[in-house]
Amino acid sequence: MLIRDRLVHIIAFAAGLLAWGQMLPAAAQSGAPDRVINVAVAANFTQTLSELAKDFARHGGTRVVISSGSTGKLYAQIRAGAPYDIMLSADSATPRLLVAQGMAFADSRFTYARGKLVLWSHSPTLVDKQGAVLGSGDFRHLAIANPKTAPYGAAARAALQHLGLWQSVKARIVEGEDIGQTFQFADSGNAELAFVALAQVQDPYRPTGGSYWIVPSDLYPPIDQQAVLLKRAKDNSAARAFLKYLRSPAAMAVMHHFGYGTD
Repeated sequence: MLIRDRLVHIIAFAAGLLAWGQMLPAAAQSGAPDRVINVAVAANFTQTLSELAKDFARHGGTRVVISSGSTGKLYAQIRAGAPYDIMLSADSATPRLLVAQGMAFADSRFTYARGKLVLWSHSPTLVDKQGAVLGSGDFRHLAIANPKTAPYGAAARAALQHLGLWQSVKARIVEGEDIGQTFQFADSGNAELAFVALAQVQDPYRPTGGSYWIVPSDLYPPIDQQAVLLKRAKDNSAARAFLKYLRSPAAMAVMHHFGYGTD
């Protein structure tokens, strides 16, 4: 089943390349100089964006410069004047807020991916297919991203609350600044368990191994990851072209390959 799904994604990716290539602005197609695209991206989407940026550049698009971190931290940087053209958030609230505050274009905001939360362990046997390990207490530390600044951390807290486990595991929780650091806590063994993004566990270019449970989506609010064009990029046609590319079948195939939904 997994092999068939990957073949479907590869076919869709190849079929989409020609279509999105036609979307590129004249400057990019002709090789005329255009400034780089500075993208602020939520940590969970960093590796996926790296692959998307390579394909975009390889087929005539402008080079993408990636800055990753928690959504809350990136928002604070934008508020402080950081020179980003695009924000790829891990939620929908932050892009809406940027629009409301006059820092982003309302007509550019859209959901580029839907994230999926997983409970992961570096141990190949610790996490069962129902996530019962959370209730068993057979662990010392559980890593989650900071719920105040990282949407995946907020989703993890919501799932634990929904399961009635928040109070019982609260003393064992260690917080990462973002989902990337949270993953490192578990990958290094400093935490036996971590709530992370499915894309981090299912990265096709860097297999993680271990064991994981895909948290049912009805246990936490939807992680609708939205993109928005920031006001400083109003004349950056390449940035607009990249946002258009993110909505193409080719880009969606890459995102599916990393475990994201795009419905």
